[in-house]
Amino acid sequence: MKRPRQNRRALFICLLALFVGVLTAWLFVPPGRQAYDTVPVTRADIESSVTALGTLQPSQYVDVGAQASGQINKIHVNAGDEVQEGQLLVEIDPATQRAKLDASRFATQNLKAQLQEQRALHDLAKKKYQRQLNLAKGGATREEDIQSALAEVRTTLARTDMVQAQILQAQASLRSDEAELGYTRIYAPISGTVVALDAREGQTLNAQQQTPLILRIAKLSAMTVWAEVSEADIGYVKPGMPAYFTTLSGANRRWNTRVRQILPVPPKPLNEASQGGGSPSSAGKSGSARVVLYTVLLDVDNTDQGLMPEMTAQVFFVAGQAKDVLLAPIIALQGSAESNRQTARIVSRDGKIQSREIRTGISDRLRVEIIDGLNEGDHLLIGPATGNGG
Repeated sequence: MKRPRQNRRALFICLLALFVGVLTAWLFVPPGRQAYDTVPVTRADIESSVTALGTLQPSQYVDVGAQASGQINKIHVNAGDEVQEGQLLVEIDPATQRAKLDASRFATQNLKAQLQEQRALHDLAKKKYQRQLNLAKGGATREEDIQSALAEVRTTLARTDMVQAQILQAQASLRSDEAELGYTRIYAPISGTVVALDAREGQTLNAQQQTPLILRIAKLSAMTVWAEVSEADIGYVKPGMPAYFTTLSGANRRWNTRVRQILPVPPKPLNEASQGGGSPSSAGKSGSARVVLYTVLLDVDNTDQGLMPEMTAQVFFVAGQAKDVLLAPIIALQGSAESNRQTARIVSRDGKIQSREIRTGISDRLRVEIIDGLNEGDHLLIGPATGNGG
């Protein structure tokens, strides 16, 4: 009857001894690595890049406008249609242009008739002058009659030349009116896709003040990214450097390309476009500060039509790359980020902390490449040296 009570007492003594042992170890044994906030040194790929937002536009496009005024009779295409070079796109009412062309033709014919008249008068004047010369040989005329006949010859010749010049001017006007009549039929200047249509049948166009835009044709087989890079990052971007971009609709797809051109002057804000004076670089510096963005152009093949105009692109300009290298979080390093010599604190398995000078490489702003001074699996201290167990 006493054996169960003795067993419980023995179990209690064992548990008490175990608790005392754990408490003693916790109080007198130094804390291990788990007492500190650490991060391991790992091996992976790293990329140093500059990021920017951009907009996709066709690399080649043409805005088709109207050079003739009048009402649109017929539009033969719709937005999204594929067109071939030379295809008829739009017909404008040609009534006004035909009337002007007829008037020019009649004016030219009138001048040609005047030319015939002047030539006839000139021939008659020459005959009169020759008659005066013949009479002068026999002394049967006066000198003033001879001079009068000569003046008439020269006058009719000048009038003939004047009418000929007027005919040339009328013929030039006639060619202009013929061309303007041709402008009432608008043809595709290039092959491509109609990406915008800004006119309607029945709309009246006035080409005298400015050229009305009717539609835009673009070749979508090649696109250009217009990326906006901040003033702080533009110094890292160079023509020819590799880059890639993603789009919202492209899932995880990445388009690889290279920098084609960096436009040297940032676009001027619309509220300053009409203000004269001052250099572009000084515009907008007074008053509220604004972010200066420079435009960088990148071309990309779009044969599969995976990209569309006006898409937003997240662009990455690759300044440096390294494959399968040692990496450490920047937060675990001490020293200037501009220098490739920094210091790291390594925590050993038994909790000892050792400072070590390391040499770093490229950085992606979160991690940095470790060239020398650390090994894979080293644990770097990122918290206070006192540890969590304090």
